[in-house]
Amino acid sequence: MRTWTIIGLVITGIIALVLPLYASQEASRMETAQQTLIHEAIKMGEVAYAENCALCHGAAGEGIGSYPGLNNEGMQSMEYSDLFKVIGRGRYNTTMAAWGVEEGGVLNNWQIDQLIALIQQGDWADTAQTVEHLGLAPPTMIEAELSEERLAELGALPHGDLLSRVLPVYAANCAGCHGANGEGTNLAPPVHDDTLRAQYSDEELLRLMANGVPGTLMAGWNRSLTPTELDDMVGLIRYWSEIPAGTLIATAPVPIASTDAEVIAAGESLYGVVCATCHGATGQGRKMATALNTQAFLSNTNDQALQAIILQGIPDTRMPAWGGRLTDAEMTALVSYIRSWEATAPAVAAPTQGQGQGQGKGRNGQEPDWMNKEGQNQGWGLGRWFR
Repeated sequence: MRTWTIIGLVITGIIALVLPLYASQEASRMETAQQTLIHEAIKMGEVAYAENCALCHGAAGEGIGSYPGLNNEGMQSMEYSDLFKVIGRGRYNTTMAAWGVEEGGVLNNWQIDQLIALIQQGDWADTAQTVEHLGLAPPTMIEAELSEERLAELGALPHGDLLSRVLPVYAANCAGCHGANGEGTNLAPPVHDDTLRAQYSDEELLRLMANGVPGTLMAGWNRSLTPTELDDMVGLIRYWSEIPAGTLIATAPVPIASTDAEVIAAGESLYGVVCATCHGATGQGRKMATALNTQAFLSNTNDQALQAIILQGIPDTRMPAWGGRLTDAEMTALVSYIRSWEATAPAVAAPTQGQGQGQGKGRNGQEPDWMNKEGQNQGWGLGRWFR
């Protein structure tokens, strides 16, 4: 009996010594496992970010144009629940769409969690490398310059200072739809028009330019133009008759779709970067955006209308404006690739079974293994605006 008592005491002593050691090691093991899970979530978040977010927020989360940056302390310290709501539900009255599947988007809760892990704990330099490696680096902003000499003669006009400021802005942003001399085109009505001037007050004109006209190609310009530039645009409409004829020379509309195989191939590559995420790899549409590869859309949407849609976006939809981010050559290639579908386009959208709802394909044509594979199309019917 005494022997068993001694053995029991020895075992108890061993347990008393081993348990604390095991507990300390278990805590370390759990922490290591947790860090491994976070690291894996961040890496997968980088892929989700590259395929869904980098186009607007930049390869390194720096922000592009009016789209805000994410690589800052304010975003990193934002509450998880707030980030989840913004990503999943979007932000009202902004270009931030709802990305959660329950809100009609393409990301499930797990993927949103991965994006949050990236925003709060990720390395944006690593993210930029992932974006570049996947071939999904967004186009850079384009900067244009205008010669002051071309506008010097306007200085002598009664409203010369205003017209000298605003004409370059109009030429760069408005002439493509409204015409070089404000005469209007098949895409948009005239703005050098006495009826327009008589019908609308300055305040009403400013509101239309700032907010856009839903259901038309007239985008809201309050994010692209400054308040002063918008005010100047109202002045341009009021004082257009002062401008000498021929001050702005109309040029042939661009781009016109090319049939060159290299141009179309370049457009296919660009489409995979900037369009496939929402419109599908072959233009058959996804939850995020309408189908483009249909006779109904392509036959009723000419090249200039395609250009206008891409440049200006569509008000009150998820279609962003790409003006200032694509060169003329890139625009031509993109329109050429979309136009190349017309010969074989189906009458209506026919989404391919197994085509992912989520992220678009990169230049390598591959989709992540974890992508949701339920193909679905719920388009908006953009073509109705161009019939």
